[in-house]
Amino acid sequence: MLKAVCKNATKENAEGILSIRNLKVYFYTYAGVVKAIDGIDLDVYKGETLGLVGETGCGKSVTASSILRLIDSPGRVVEGEILFKGEDLLKKTEKEMRKIRGGKIAMVFQDPATYINPVYTIGNQIAEVIREHQHPNSKDLKQMTVEALKLVHMPDPERVIDSYPHELSTGMRQRAMIAMMLSCRPELLIADEATTALDVTVQAQILRLLRDLKEELNLSVIFITHNFGVVAKICERVAVMYAGHIIELGSKYDIFDSPKHPYTRALLGAIPQLSADPSIELESIPGTLPNLIYPPSGCRFHDRCPRKGEKCGSEKPELVEVEAGHYVSCFHFN
Repeated sequence: MLKAVCKNATKENAEGILSIRNLKVYFYTYAGVVKAIDGIDLDVYKGETLGLVGETGCGKSVTASSILRLIDSPGRVVEGEILFKGEDLLKKTEKEMRKIRGGKIAMVFQDPATYINPVYTIGNQIAEVIREHQHPNSKDLKQMTVEALKLVHMPDPERVIDSYPHELSTGMRQRAMIAMMLSCRPELLIADEATTALDVTVQAQILRLLRDLKEELNLSVIFITHNFGVVAKICERVAVMYAGHIIELGSKYDIFDSPKHPYTRALLGAIPQLSADPSIELESIPGTLPNLIYPPSGCRFHDRCPRKGEKCGSEKPELVEVEAGHYVSCFHFN
């Protein structure tokens, strides 16, 4: 039943909140033009958690930054549309984007120590976000700040608002960042490797928190990770990225039970299994990610693929639906 529900979460019966169409993001460096994102299509539906997975350097974080228009020079969005509730974010002014960032779309980053200012208290930083988007009076502002920390189950929030980041543990800092991002009740949350810097116990707590908050606030979530264990725990659908392309997309049951693309199969084959024979070696993927200044022609995975054919090196496979809600970009997926 669960598998059927996930597979049916398609355009016909689910309300879309974000649609990315033919997005291309290039970085103009002295060495050449890096085609970091080279024509991706992606939909996020209301109330779902979409996992975006792939190797380091495949374009996951660039995709996330593009949604919020946070691509720094020498990067540039050169083509495409990013439609949030039907409005193209790429056509918004910077003033309009400031209202959307934090107010409508929020982003939680990997390392809270990098993105939380060390010289201001936690309360001041959360209050600044609330003040920017909701303009409350000073009396209500403090209460709203405390309520934001209570939302993420922060211990003793009245004390924490007067604490500096260095006075909190890594897990508490991550909770504070999530509180900051959710303080204005955004509709879409982007979590970019939000649990990678945490130990396993705290990671489980944060994942459980994000899952509960998604239900409580009716959030849509894009969860960026390279960890398939995290995907299995928190996501409904999964998009697999490789070298700036999305090469497979489907429910998590499609991806785990019936992966089609050779790259997806190889990633899953490299995951250690507790029940496996210890004498059996884990699979590995030969070669390395291609140089995106000079990306391979055709399928970008073809020079590492055990199933490549003649046209794989000359023709780019389209992302096509092979089962209900399950898409793959490969000439030899069977």
